[in-house]
Amino acid sequence: MAEKACVKRLQKEYRALCKEPVPHITSRPSPNDILEWHYVLEGSEGTPFAGGYYYGKIKFPPEYPFKPPGITMTTPNGRFITQKKICLSMSDFHPESWNPMWSVSSILTGLLSFMMDNSPTTGSVTTTSAEKQRLAKSSLAFNCRNPTFRKMFPEYAEKYEQQQLSNQLVPEQVSQVPTQQENSTPLLDKKGDSKQEDQNKVEAPRDLKNRVKKSIPTWMLLLLVSIFGAVMALPLLQLRH
Repeated sequence: MAEKACVKRLQKEYRALCKEPVPHITSRPSPNDILEWHYVLEGSEGTPFAGGYYYGKIKFPPEYPFKPPGITMTTPNGRFITQKKICLSMSDFHPESWNPMWSVSSILTGLLSFMMDNSPTTGSVTTTSAEKQRLAKSSLAFNCRNPTFRKMFPEYAEKYEQQQLSNQLVPEQVSQVPTQQENSTPLLDKKGDSKQEDQNKVEAPRDLKNRVKKSIPTWMLLLLVSIFGAVMALPLLQLRH
C-alpha cells in the first residue's frame, strides 16, 4: 500500500501534468492504482522513430519519491525489449543515483531522450533504422489492439480510427478519376465530329464544281455558244472556271 506522502506527491504531479503537458509525452495514473502510471511517447521528428507512438508503464514503489520507479515499454520499437525493465539512472536499476526531486515528467523526458540515442543498456536492442521506421508506422495499430491502452488513451484510439477512415476514403476517390475521364471522351469525340461535318460542308461546293468541270468537254461548250449564244452558256463557263 502506498504511503500517504507517496499518494500526495503523485497526485500533485498529475495535476501539474494536466496543467502543463510535456511535449510529445502523455502520462496518467491507472484509475485503480495510483502507483501504476501509463505513458505514450511520440517519436521525435528527424529520427527513425518519427510518427511512432510508444506505450509503456511506470511502477512506483510505495516509498516514492524516496525510491525510484521501474520502467517498461509495451510497444515494439526497435530500441528496448518489450515488457522488460529498462536500465536508466532514473529507474530502480540505479537506486544510488536516484534524486527525490525528479518527477514523472522528468523521468519520461529522460526516457524519450535516451530512446532517441543509440547507447546500449540493460533492456535495449540493436536494430536498423529501416526496422525502427517499420515499427513506428505500425505502432498505433499495435497499441489499439490493447484494451487497456484504448481505455487509458481514448484520444489515440480516436486518432487511429480517423486514420483508418481516411485510408478507406482515398482509394474511393482515386477510383472515380477514370470514370470522369471516360465521361469526357464522348464530348471530345462529338466536338471532333462536328468539326469534320463543317469541313465537309465547305468542301461540298468545291467537289460539285470539279465534277461539273470534268463532265462538260470544251467542244460541247463551243457548240452551245454557237447555237444559243454566249448568254446561255455563261453559267457553265463560270462553273468550269
